[in-house]
Amino acid sequence: MTIEELKALGVNTEEGLERCMGKEVFYFKMIKMGLSNECFDTLGKNLADGDLAAAFEAAHALKGVLGNLALTPLYEPIAEITELLRAKKDADYEEMYKPVAKLREKMLASF
Repeated sequence: MTIEELKALGVNTEEGLERCMGKEVFYFKMIKMGLSNECFDTLGKNLADGDLAAAFEAAHALKGVLGNLALTPLYEPIAEITELLRAKKDADYEEMYKPVAKLREKMLASF
């Protein structure tokens, strides 16, 4: 994975690098750690199980991680899921989560 590839996915690399003091190696290390966060699996399981309260906790945690890394294409759908769960809105959360899980796997495979 390169900065250019991240940009092509819609990642705000300038913001992410700024948060990592301009250190590209450190930024990539943090991205890999963020993408490996167990909350992704927890969120998927909780949504499949219908445990929306636990799903909210996992989504909220991911929202912070993804926002800090400026991983916009993952952050935006997770932020939407988080706010819908917070408001206890009816939604097809599993369908909303599928593209997130798919993109996460694609990004992880590049590291």
